Amino acid sequence: MNTTGTIDRPLTHDPKKQAPMKPSTSEPAGSATPDFTTTGATDSRQNRTREMQLIPEALARAHMHDMLHDAEQERRAARLATARRMQRRAERASMRARRALAMAVMQ
Repeated sequence: MNTTGTIDRPLTHDPKKQAPMKPSTSEPAGSATPDFTTTGATDSRQNRTREMQLIPEALARAHMHDMLHDAEQERRAARLATARRMQRRAERASMRARRALAMAVMQ
C-alpha cells in the first residue's frame, strides 16, 4: 500500500524524508510582504486627546440623564393618572351623598 501523506497526516514526520516545498507559481519570487510594524498603532494612541478619551464617559452621562428624565416624566404621568382617578371617585361619592340626602329630605 503506497499512500501519500496529507498536510494533516504526513507520511513521515522527519523533514528530510518529506517532499521539498516548491515555490508558488501565482506569486513572483521575492514578493514577501514586509514585517508587521506597530508604528501606526502607537501614533494613533498618542494622537488621542483628553477629550476623545472622555467621549464614552460623556455619552454614558448623557444617556443616564435621558433615562432619568424619562423616568421622571413617567412618574409625573402616573401621579396625574392617580389624581384624576381619585377625583372621579370623590365626585361619584359626592353624587351618592347628594342623592341620599335628597331621598332623605323627600320622605
